[in-house]
Amino acid sequence: MITSLDLSDRHLAERLLEIQHAAYAVEAELIGFDGIPPLQEDLHELMASTEFWLGRYDGTQLVGAVAYELPDDRTVEISRLIVDPRHARRGHGRALLDHLDELEPRPVSEVSTGSANTPAVNLYLSRGYTRTGGLEVAPGIYITQFRRGS
Repeated sequence: MITSLDLSDRHLAERLLEIQHAAYAVEAELIGFDGIPPLQEDLHELMASTEFWLGRYDGTQLVGAVAYELPDDRTVEISRLIVDPRHARRGHGRALLDHLDELEPRPVSEVSTGSANTPAVNLYLSRGYTRTGGLEVAPGIYITQFRRGS
């Protein structure tokens, strides 16, 4: 089941933060950089997020989420895609992205991820995204930007 998340619910936000920290710890290891902002975020900061959130449940347990923004009437910007590492490689991330596509059918979708995060890069490429650029965020640490649509 996928549903909108209300981050004013402290219990839900605590679980989401747990997943976020675990997921970004995996990415930090993959890319060799632990300065990823969501990895440093605390509960108060997460609960103050202005992003839209969708959560994926396995039964009653939240196992993943996608956060996104709508900067204009044509674009959805995916700002975070997180899956509890204990539930990884089971299609939860893809299901969240598919649901977002159905919920917000905009002509343009943008996302970025650590260039060395091969599982995320492959997921976005498999969903029709193309590389549009890159950015060095720390010495030797690169982010790849992706876009789908025009």
